[in-house]
Amino acid sequence: MMGFEVAPAFEAGSVAAAEWPLCHVRLQDDARFPWLILIPRVEGALELEDLTVKQRAVLMEETVRAGALVRRLGSVEKLNVGAIGNVTAQLHVHVVGRRRDDGLWPDPVWGREPVIPYTDDERARRLAIVAGS
Repeated sequence: MMGFEVAPAFEAGSVAAAEWPLCHVRLQDDARFPWLILIPRVEGALELEDLTVKQRAVLMEETVRAGALVRRLGSVEKLNVGAIGNVTAQLHVHVVGRRRDDGLWPDPVWGREPVIPYTDDERARRLAIVAGS
């Protein structure tokens, strides 16, 4: 995992939350949705096929772990999991908690304004939940 760096685009809308065996975990700074981003610490990874079989298995387990955490971060009826990568090519997986009354339901959340950043206290509380997992 030598040479791994988080793409600069992630710095603008999310904050570092944890380091798991494979993934760098970030909290999306948008209070409208409980939302984690998993970024495998694999240099140059753009697609799932860039991971080894073992790394893909770990990513799946970490995605399930992130889903459980997202449920602890907010009220969730449905988990949305996606690795789109159209804006930021670096391989990453979004795990987003959705509710039928979340304001964007049933539409996707990506690129939908206005983003509502967490207050400092709420961000710290959520980061503590992720870090303590």
